Amino acid sequence: MSVQTERRALWRVVFLNDAVTRMSYAVMVLRKLFGFDEETATKHMLEAHEQGRSVVWVGQRENAEAHAFSLQQWHLSATLEPHEAG
Repeated sequence: MSVQTERRALWRVVFLNDAVTRMSYAVMVLRKLFGFDEETATKHMLEAHEQGRSVVWVGQRENAEAHAFSLQQWHLSATLEPHEAG
């Protein structure tokens, strides 16, 4: 993969469910970090709660890493994965 292709490649920030965090706290953090409204943040929280994960952001790797790190700083679980278009 060329450097140019790697720069254009998109990455997902995946918010993961955990058994410890209160749902209201997760919603508050998602709103604060991503600017989601209450309904969108709740949708992502419930998706993670019910399915184990929710993709909360897609973009360039450097920004994705920063978003995942921010979630982790708030003691929420997150990971990155390549975004496959299509």
